[in-house]
Amino acid sequence: MTGYRQAGVDLGGAERHVRAISSPVTATWTDSVVGEFGGFAAGVTIPPGYVEPVLMMSTDGVGTKLELARRGGRWDGVGYDLVAMCVDDLAAVGARSIGFVDYLAVGSLDADRDRTIVESVAAACRIAGCPLLGGETAEHPGVMEPDAVDLAGAVMGVLERGSELGPHLVADGDVVIGLTSPNLRSNGFSLVRAVLGDDIDEHVELLLQPSVIYAPVALATVESEGVHAAAHITGGGLRGNLGRVLPPGLGARVDPTTWERPRVFDLIAARGVPAPEMWSTFNMGIGFCLIVDPSVERQVLEGLAEHSARVIGDVVAEDGVTIG
Repeated sequence: MTGYRQAGVDLGGAERHVRAISSPVTATWTDSVVGEFGGFAAGVTIPPGYVEPVLMMSTDGVGTKLELARRGGRWDGVGYDLVAMCVDDLAAVGARSIGFVDYLAVGSLDADRDRTIVESVAAACRIAGCPLLGGETAEHPGVMEPDAVDLAGAVMGVLERGSELGPHLVADGDVVIGLTSPNLRSNGFSLVRAVLGDDIDEHVELLLQPSVIYAPVALATVESEGVHAAAHITGGGLRGNLGRVLPPGLGARVDPTTWERPRVFDLIAARGVPAPEMWSTFNMGIGFCLIVDPSVERQVLEGLAEHSARVIGDVVAEDGVTIG
């Protein structure tokens, strides 16, 4: 006789997993959460104070950094990568995150690993000030290798209609402020794995450092007058992501000497990756940018001191993003 267990799906293990994660998940909940843990769905109320609230959503995954986590057996940071990729995207338009859900797919359940991953997502949600409403852990035997893992998520946010940041506010002469990133965050790991090869195991500790979550500090700043746009520096680097928030006819000049480049980028560049490829793939030490009116430069820098913010460039009357 063949049953679900014989086909590779452990229903009993799935029930134990749900019980094991109930405490870290519900620890992120506030009175805004509507629903019960383990239900078919959960919701969240819109915070008070909005006259015409607009709900914003973003989704992302951790990507091939998970392969390095698998090789190193280190899962306690991947939830920070997931949450950062999602909530910082919302912060870039000025939206406050109010509810997060995750999706964990595995080849075979592993109680300790899977609990650690969900606990890291919950811990990151607490930093972001966003309840982890729920999620799904799916076992895919025969489709994924037994020790394979994929992790994705989605976040809902809110902003007041008409308050969104973006290219429509950016003006010639605006200042570009960068928030430093000490590591790769969650981008470019396919290239990292390709150039480091088997040597990658020597650098697991450095490469698996979790992503910084910029949203709480960034949101406290973007609500100020004079903040025009923001860019989350992920895949595509500074050139690609700053370019997304610049209107036609305006560009940005970035001075890379204004910050110290973390050594992890030198490690990768030393394997023969050319400079243009480095700048178009990695954050190169700047994980989030704000474009602001010069009149609020000092105020914004003080508010972002936690992330060693500094002026890294300015907006100019020419197309494209120039680095150097």
